[in-house]
Amino acid sequence: MSDHVLVTGGAGYIGSHACKALSQAGFVPVAFDNLTTGWADAVRFGPLAKGDLLDRASIDAAIAQYRPVAIMHFAALSLVGESMKNPGLYWRTNVTGALNLIEASVAAGIKSFVFSSTCATYGDQDGVQLDESTPQYPINAYGGSKRAIEDMLRDFGASDGLKSVIFRYFNVAGADPEGEIGEQHRPETHLIPLMLDAIEGKRPALTVFGSDYATPDGTCIRDYVHVMDLVDAHVLGLRWLLEGKPSRVFNLGTGSGFSVREVIRWAGQVTNREVPIVEGPRRPGDAVALVSGSSRAIEELGWNPTRSNMRDMILDAWRWASKPEYQG
Repeated sequence: MSDHVLVTGGAGYIGSHACKALSQAGFVPVAFDNLTTGWADAVRFGPLAKGDLLDRASIDAAIAQYRPVAIMHFAALSLVGESMKNPGLYWRTNVTGALNLIEASVAAGIKSFVFSSTCATYGDQDGVQLDESTPQYPINAYGGSKRAIEDMLRDFGASDGLKSVIFRYFNVAGADPEGEIGEQHRPETHLIPLMLDAIEGKRPALTVFGSDYATPDGTCIRDYVHVMDLVDAHVLGLRWLLEGKPSRVFNLGTGSGFSVREVIRWAGQVTNREVPIVEGPRRPGDAVALVSGSSRAIEELGWNPTRSNMRDMILDAWRWASKPEYQG
């Protein structure tokens, strides 16, 4: 029988793609999700265990039922603007939820934990390529909550022998090239799906938040990674732990940054459509530029991000967004 892996947030955007990658790698992904932002119809590669990370009993029940060999933790609140307005919600949900999950893992003797962290733990450090040794100075409660979970994993590693692979990644984009699953959020906040919705008339225009940043065209710069490349790294990280290797932190990105206006130009080229835009004010908590150095993941994990170019990311997202049954 194949080994089970408990995937928190397995009904969400990245979690559902991770479940597909795990299934293809020979594991049975168990999607643990409360379905507040996830989608039940995205759970198609293994069972759904409905539960909430703030309810320890539901975590224990899922672990007892499926006896997973590892945890892959994606579930979290992740809206930077919301975290600036309501930090308590983020500290309570993300940190307390993760603590419940980690303690349940340790109690059940599960010693392999793959954690979805974020480049937001680095804060606003412009003009440098961020690597795993860059100091972490988060500037919003989302990044702060993720850094706190990283600290918890290190502490439980010291006290209980919990081994973790932490992935700090950058802007995730694209969709399953086979079109089984894709990106859909309630509400949608990510640049590429918002842009495609504007192209298709599902929203009046794309709002460009801030055009006076200290960048060549005045808009924020971000590093983008294709969701399929991202989840491939998570499977490699899982194998790393199951092979008995030590805890490790890896950045996941391309080392290349694209401004908002550059992404808009790419979308116009890929779709052969014009992107309607309006100018908006800066959003609190947005860093000017975030670009990754990911050589460690390539060299140590053997990660090979083949689809993380802007053309493929937009094309795969466009293919998903254009499906007749896609609700947006």
